[in-house]
Amino acid sequence: MKKIRWTMLTGFILILILCFIFFLNHMPQKNTDWAKGLVWYQVFPERFNNGDSSNDPIKDYVMSEHSGFESKEWQISEWTSEWYRLTPKELSTGEDFDYNVIRRRYGGDLQGIIDKLDYLKELGVGAIYLNPIFEAPSMHKYDSTYYHHVDPYFGPDPEGDIKLIESEDPGNSSTWVWTKADLLAVKLIEEVHKRDMKIIFDGVFNHVGIHNFAFEDLIVNGQNSKYADWFDVYEWNKTNSIGIPFTYAGWANIPYLPEWREDEFGLVDGPKKYVFDSVNRWMDPNSDGRFEDGVDGWRLDVAFSVKHSFWKKFRSYVKNINPSAYLVAEVWGTPEQESYYLQGNEFDAVMNYNFAFSVYDFFINEEKGVNASKFVFDLEHLLETIGNDSVNLQQNLLDSHDSQRILSGIINKNIGEFRNNGEFFSLSKASNPLYNVSGPNDLDLKKLKIIVAFQMLFTGAPMVYYGDEAGMWGANDPDSRKPMVWEELNYSPEQTLPNQSSFERSDVYFRTDLFDYYKFLINFRNNSSAVSIGEFKFIYVNDEHRTFGFKRQYKDESVFVFINAGENNMTFDYVDEDVLNNQVYDILTNTSYVFEKGDISLNLESNSVLILSSN
Repeated sequence: MKKIRWTMLTGFILILILCFIFFLNHMPQKNTDWAKGLVWYQVFPERFNNGDSSNDPIKDYVMSEHSGFESKEWQISEWTSEWYRLTPKELSTGEDFDYNVIRRRYGGDLQGIIDKLDYLKELGVGAIYLNPIFEAPSMHKYDSTYYHHVDPYFGPDPEGDIKLIESEDPGNSSTWVWTKADLLAVKLIEEVHKRDMKIIFDGVFNHVGIHNFAFEDLIVNGQNSKYADWFDVYEWNKTNSIGIPFTYAGWANIPYLPEWREDEFGLVDGPKKYVFDSVNRWMDPNSDGRFEDGVDGWRLDVAFSVKHSFWKKFRSYVKNINPSAYLVAEVWGTPEQESYYLQGNEFDAVMNYNFAFSVYDFFINEEKGVNASKFVFDLEHLLETIGNDSVNLQQNLLDSHDSQRILSGIINKNIGEFRNNGEFFSLSKASNPLYNVSGPNDLDLKKLKIIVAFQMLFTGAPMVYYGDEAGMWGANDPDSRKPMVWEELNYSPEQTLPNQSSFERSDVYFRTDLFDYYKFLINFRNNSSAVSIGEFKFIYVNDEHRTFGFKRQYKDESVFVFINAGENNMTFDYVDEDVLNNQVYDILTNTSYVFEKGDISLNLESNSVLILSSN
């Protein structure tokens, strides 16, 4: 009898232990540790995947984007068509590529993203940054009509959603309804979480579009509008350049993007409440006080255009809903300027364009670039300025929807300095007659691989812009926003310039070898504590051969990385008297190396990377 009781007690204790372990593994996280060293993937919804052709945008909705623009001939664009070649219907407008491309829609939607989540999981992605999905007539959605509704054409029933929205008072959150597109966004969040990934939304809270509900009321009712104090109106009786009967502040002086009014505390009470109510809606969709079914954080557009005092309030509000929410700012500035946003009371991270600037300075810009010593110095300064507590949270990107793609950067290696983005933005557009819009050659791809290796093995959280892993190329906006290249689709080759003249054919296809390379490095990163969250230190610099090395260390795991960005092979000795493991192996070739009294002899081919791991 005693034996039976002892067995039952033992079993009961074992059950308690297992329950406790389960609870620890599933309890909500109270900080952003989940984001440290994570691999991000940026998705541009309209160009990622068309999962439901029944909801493709219609002409009237697209033509409402800009006042006064008309097109008698318009149709949804074919996903696999040649990018610069104008269709017969586009040619019939009598307008050029730039006019027509902003009116194109390819039908990407939320179902398309859901359908490709397993693809992202296979790649090794840990979190998704989703460009804006809230209702707006543009393809980029940075001109919001609403923050509390997903664009109807991203969901399964656009016509039904539009009618449903008409029943509410958008300025009164108690009247808000859930459309089918809204519910599909909630399902997207659920499906992402099922795969043990995270997702953040893009919050465009500095400005809206001219079709925003509050701004349209302002157009109709003028000074008598209940939203009159939501915007910074200059003159009520002066018509502006696009026919609006008053003048007002627009972001970057763009009249199509009216800004919310600010005082010394940031957004004034009206738009502030609307922003906060919308944020709460997406972070706790079922209003149960729990955040597991909501979005995991926010990327804040043009954060530099909104006062710091607002972002402090915003952080407090967001963290009160979900203490582990991740907040990342779009900031274009020096490391010192970025550091103001990373004091622990505003943002957890920035889109780390300074990382990309340094990559361009050393790996790409041969004429006005820097040597290995300056490259190392600049990055050490960046890390020191950010601070150790925040380094592993920073989104280390190579490109985005606001830049040329990294592969086109390599192809156009000497067109200018990315760090000087005001000038570089124009230089990196296809309208620059010196810009090469063709695809990569073998050397370009070889250079890309060493850059990607650096990105994936550097300290921080690398972010992949959709399609980079497939070998997509493209000049700056709008050409960096082409439809995603999928392995199962056949694409027309690119052989037409924006002016409709021809150039040498470049085939467009999913580059499996490049995808496998990304996948391998990401998998290595995800399984290496030294690389994902370990200490970082530069350990070798050789200016003559454009070579450098760094070490990642976590407990007894060491990873040594050496990159030769030069055009010549080289042999050198590396000494590390503190090495913990005498034997290491090259993860790319499985070749073993032995430290003899801390000394190791290495060979590096031109444009190559050597990754040595102790595990």
